[in-house]
Amino acid sequence: MRRAILSLLFCPLLANAATLAVCTEASPDGFDVVQYNSLTTTNASADVLMNRLVEFDAEKGTLVPSLATHWEVSADGLSYRFTLRDDVKFHSTDYFTPSRTLNASDVLFSFRRMLDPEHPWYRTAPAGYPHAQSMQWPSLVERIESSDPHSVMIVLKHPDATFLATLSMGFASIYSAEYAAQLMAAGTPDKLNSQPIGSGPFILKRYQKDSAVRYIANPDYFAGKPVADALIFAITPDANVRLQRLRRNECQIALSPKPQDVREAQADAKLKVIETPAFMTAFVALNSQHPPLDQAKVRQAINLAFDRQSYLKVVFEGSATAASGPYPPNTWSYAKDLPGYAYDPLQARQLLAEAGLGNGFKTTIWTRPSGSLLNPNPGLGAQMLQADLAKVGIQAEIRTLEWGELIRRAKAGEHDLLFMGWAGDNGDPDNFLTPQFSCASVQSGLNFARYCDPRLDGLIGDGKRTSDQTERSALYRQAQQLIQEQALWLPLAHPTASALVRADVEGYRVSPFGRQDFANVKGGR
Repeated sequence: MRRAILSLLFCPLLANAATLAVCTEASPDGFDVVQYNSLTTTNASADVLMNRLVEFDAEKGTLVPSLATHWEVSADGLSYRFTLRDDVKFHSTDYFTPSRTLNASDVLFSFRRMLDPEHPWYRTAPAGYPHAQSMQWPSLVERIESSDPHSVMIVLKHPDATFLATLSMGFASIYSAEYAAQLMAAGTPDKLNSQPIGSGPFILKRYQKDSAVRYIANPDYFAGKPVADALIFAITPDANVRLQRLRRNECQIALSPKPQDVREAQADAKLKVIETPAFMTAFVALNSQHPPLDQAKVRQAINLAFDRQSYLKVVFEGSATAASGPYPPNTWSYAKDLPGYAYDPLQARQLLAEAGLGNGFKTTIWTRPSGSLLNPNPGLGAQMLQADLAKVGIQAEIRTLEWGELIRRAKAGEHDLLFMGWAGDNGDPDNFLTPQFSCASVQSGLNFARYCDPRLDGLIGDGKRTSDQTERSALYRQAQQLIQEQALWLPLAHPTASALVRADVEGYRVSPFGRQDFANVKGGR
């Protein structure tokens, strides 16, 4: 009966040959992307609804124009002048009709709402602006101003080699100031999270939590109307069900497949697998603010107690390489001379004894219920960690939380051991360091190790202040060494980013950063 109901839900939509259906693994937190940090939310909002001043072209490995046609950086690295396109139209919906094209006021609004506590929109984000705060924008940006409708100047307080790249991240999306003013005047600013307006390739039509997100093509998209007339995110937490829907052509693309599903798809002539090495790291965050995890020796013992190779073999089934630190191996500044922690239960017990915990201790392991690219089998992985910790005297209770609740409570620092993953957005090494290990990111909640140390913070900050890649690499290698010595993470894996698609789907590419672009994708029906 369930299969019949699913088919009835999808068939009317797929009767239109220009509808593209994508099976995704979780519901977005909302559509006001600046409030959130999950990739699922970025995919459902920033990637399809919004645009940024610049974008990162993963194939070329460089920044390219988007809402800005070009930009200039001053010799001292403090001033960035952007020239805006003059043909960008915001979405027209039954709740908003724009009276003008994009101009500088939209850029000023989008950034100032995150940076100025006195801005009328600043307090409309109940949990703040995690990415802007973790990337230290409030202390970095001196001012944002405009001399004419199609020019924006951003002035920094000090040079930052990563600033331009961060403008390609989802949280740097540009909103309609006109729509924001309409909502504020009506006393309904919260509707920005449920009725978003962007300038991107698709327009939000309808959202049913835990079921589907429906979009229609933006006929006025400045880069040209998308190939598909409609786009559906079919929210399907179970990876096996995603594969079944793909085979029945209820979806033309299935994201975050399990390794077994990849093998099955490779053997199916009606399907194909698209893969690329992911710029991502799966890890277990160790909350350094929770005793006894506040002791480095205890965190080191946990690293030594876990049999990573068995974990990789069983959970990732050969689809990932072992991680020894935060960076994927293809990252410039990767410290290949830091091998990480070998599996050594005896040494783990010795460190626990030295920490005064010879009889062990109790803790908790937090994980999500459904699989993802960075955690294909959450239940099994947590059980393997639980079993290995028990062998050295650590009694760990597994707690499974729905994804939204997991993220919310982890950002508040409630966890002990947390299965998590991180995807870099733009190829810059700092995109791992600042969000995950800076002091500012403890405050914003993205630093899941909850570790704030002046030495590490100094290395991260110094690396951002110089544009010399050799100097930055040396600083980042020191940072990696400190992260390993302090055992802030239990690094797990660098996965292969994969998607399963129908054989006749054209134009879809897998991003190493987990971002999604469906504007030029042609479905098979």
